[in-house]
Order: sequence, then structure tokens, then C-alpha cells
Amino acid sequence: MPLQLVIGGLATGSLYALIALGLVIIYRVSHVLNFAQGEMAMVSAFLAFTFLGVFRIPFVWACLLAIGTSFLLGAIIEAAFLRPAKKSDVLGLVVITLGVQQILYGMAGWIWGYDTKLFPSPVSDTTHYRFGAAIVSQANLWILGVSVALMLLLLLFFRYTRTGIALRAVPQNPTAARLMGIRASRAFSLTWGIASVLGAVAGILIAPITFLDPNMMLNPLLKAFAAATLGGMSSFAGAVVGGGSLGILENLVGAYLAPELKDSVAFVVIVLVLCVRPSGILGRHYERRV
Repeated sequence: MPLQLVIGGLATGSLYALIALGLVIIYRVSHVLNFAQGEMAMVSAFLAFTFLGVFRIPFVWACLLAIGTSFLLGAIIEAAFLRPAKKSDVLGLVVITLGVQQILYGMAGWIWGYDTKLFPSPVSDTTHYRFGAAIVSQANLWILGVSVALMLLLLLFFRYTRTGIALRAVPQNPTAARLMGIRASRAFSLTWGIASVLGAVAGILIAPITFLDPNMMLNPLLKAFAAATLGGMSSFAGAVVGGGSLGILENLVGAYLAPELKDSVAFVVIVLVLCVRPSGILGRHYERRV
């Protein structure tokens, strides 16, 4: 297995993993499949583009400002659309996220247009580094570094901070969490804000290597859903493993079979895995006894 294909696959898979983590976080806390995750990331990328091009803010500060705005966007979406429908069933909540997806898509097209735009990158895609027999681009190293750092921060947040532990406690035992003074509504808003931040970082990393337009996150969102399902929709580690596995698989299929088969073969493998283990690789499987 050539190291170059593995590293490139991990870079791509880390982007899928970031979006998948956002999906898993929302699903674990509020039991909602957020189909608006891609559009939330797309809007954040457009905000960073606006801060860079219109307001001439330096790259790092423009991205941080866009990420901060994305946190507010996620919290507002939860409070404005999901919270009033808390008595709705799962299907109703999914339809609401689909509606939010279309609202964000239409607003992005209205504000920024549907033409593709070039998003500036702080690193060069033509600069490469040699690691033994592997040649890795600076862009892939940048994507891997940022993604891994954000995943580690997320791990530390959920494991060692009081807020992170509270967010984990809400879905496990809502009654006990409420008795301990943890407000579920605040936990839901915070969860959506964190998921939006993860999507924003992924969108900002994806935009320079593709093009910036309202449809830019459609394919990554589908891959993120596949990664989350493959790893286990209830597992943070599963989202990371699923994203990395999917990225490597795509690269191997594209290199050794045909580039046109990258998407289809990956989903075939996922279907086969789910037929054997419906809860995913690292997801918890529950059996109901009658």
C-alpha cells in the first residue's frame, strides 16, 4: 500500500471525519440527523471569503471570525427551528433540517450568486515534501494538521471539561442531568454551535482545493453521512475511523481500479458492512428483548 495514497486518503478522510463528527454530536445529544450540516459549512466558507475579499481582513482572523459566526448560526438554527418543534417526531425534525438546508442554499445563492469562486489558500498546492518514497503536498499536510488538532481539542473538551461532560450526560440520562442543574435547551444550542464550527472548519479547508459555490458541500456531506454510518452514528471515534477509512478506500479504488468507481465502490463497501453490523464499526448495538 503506497504511503502516498494513504496520506492523501487520510487528508481527504479527515475532512469527511470533521463533518461526520458534527453529525454524530447532534445525533447523540438531540437524536436528529442534520441534513443542513453541509449548507451550514458552505455559508461559513462564504463568510470567510467575504471577510477576506471585501473587508480585507487577514486570513487567520477572517477564518476565526467566520468560525465564530458559524457557532452563532448553529445555535440560532437550533433555537429558531428545532426547539419549537421539540414535540415533533424524528421524521418531522429531519424534515425541518431539510427545510433549513434549502433556506441556507437559497440565501447563499441570493447573496453571493451561483457562480464558482476561487477561495484563497494560506498554503501552496504545488509545494510538495518527500517522506521516503512518498511525495505529499503542503495542502494535504495543512488539512491533516488542522483536522487532527481540532479533533484532539474536541476530545479534550468532551472528556475533561465540565461543559463537555454535561453535554455527554444529557442524552444518557436527561432527568438526572436536569436535577444536576444542566439545562437541556442550552446543551442543545451548544451542541449545534459546536457541530457548526466543525462544519465551518471543514468548509474552509475544502474551498481552496475545489471551488466556492452553493453546491460545494453536497458531495462531502454525503461522504460524511457514509463515514458516520460506517463508523457508528453514536460514536465519536467511529466518525473519525469511518472518515479515514473512506478517504483511503477512495484513493485506492481511484488508483488501482478507476477514478469513476471511487464513489460507488466506497458506498458498496459501506452497505456490505452495515449488512453485517448495522450499528457500524464502533457503534453500540442494542438488542431489544420482547
